[in-house]
Amino acid sequence: MPDIRLTHLSRVFGAFKAVDDITTVFPEGTVTCLLGPSGCGKTTLMRMIAGLEMPTTGSINFGQREMTHLPPGKRDVAMVFQYPVMYRTLSVIENIELPLRRDRKLSAAECRRRADEVLEVLQLTGERHKHIGDLDIGTRQKVAVGRAIARRCDVILFDEPTTNVEVHAKLALIRAFKEFRARLKQTVIYVTHDQTEAMTLADQIALMQSGRISQCAPPHVMYDKPESRFGGWFLGNPGMNFVMPRGRENGTIRFDVLPGALAFPALTLGEVSLGIRPEHVDVLAAPSEDAVPARIIRSSITIGGQNLLSLAVGETRLKAKTAPGAPPADGSTVFIRCRLEHAVFFNDGLRLPEAVRLAS
Repeated sequence: MPDIRLTHLSRVFGAFKAVDDITTVFPEGTVTCLLGPSGCGKTTLMRMIAGLEMPTTGSINFGQREMTHLPPGKRDVAMVFQYPVMYRTLSVIENIELPLRRDRKLSAAECRRRADEVLEVLQLTGERHKHIGDLDIGTRQKVAVGRAIARRCDVILFDEPTTNVEVHAKLALIRAFKEFRARLKQTVIYVTHDQTEAMTLADQIALMQSGRISQCAPPHVMYDKPESRFGGWFLGNPGMNFVMPRGRENGTIRFDVLPGALAFPALTLGEVSLGIRPEHVDVLAAPSEDAVPARIIRSSITIGGQNLLSLAVGETRLKAKTAPGAPPADGSTVFIRCRLEHAVFFNDGLRLPEAVRLAS
């Protein structure tokens, strides 16, 4: 399977840059999720990889093959759209087999073998002879996924395939996707705005903002060490807390949520902020030398039963996640500890690479 190489790739519509000078590599045999808010350019980028949109500038290579100006039919790409595109006059099995006979020139026996394989994994063997018009949208999307995978193209592109299906069908699609992924190791680009899907499915996430890839990394790196405040905010439910300093003196910076000042190897000149995930804010009932007092503004229950606490420390506001159980009462005082090993520091919105230590 080839890698996908993008070099100074841009797409401009009038004065609007949908994709802005992207240079990156999506490694062969991996799943890359293009993640980001609506309008960030992820679908336009995927359409250029597919050949459905021509770049304004830049180039696209699959391995050593130049693809920039080739039509979709010459790229050996399979694509699954947000809304299932089917041959509406054919049955389920005919929808899967037809592209194999027509485009891949496979024998009838091989077409049937591949179709049977995907129907089994997708749990659609009972629907094999049903007409597409008799299926709900979730089942039609399953068939669309099976048809794309059965072709075994070099590259498979998914454009938010689970957006319009109900929860049960969505979980079934994700399960099937992971099973096929383990078997075939195709190079996959998966567009989504759902961070849970991206964290579950991806070998790497390409986080997009305003037409650019702001960070491309494995999911755990993206979550633990975001390169920008945007990445810290976008990933997580809720996203990362951002705490502004309350003073600088002699090369140190103080934050309300920390008991002591922090010394930086080289004091930065821009706007410094501390980022920490709500699950890394410890909430204690009793004082501790490494904790500071905080007031509970509001508590609520998250999906999964955890408590989500809104806290005030002086002028600073932040959130903490705690284990299931009775939360502290609104208005009460607790003590919080922000674990520095999980903290990320930003300078003018970008992550600082320097190590940070407590000043003596």
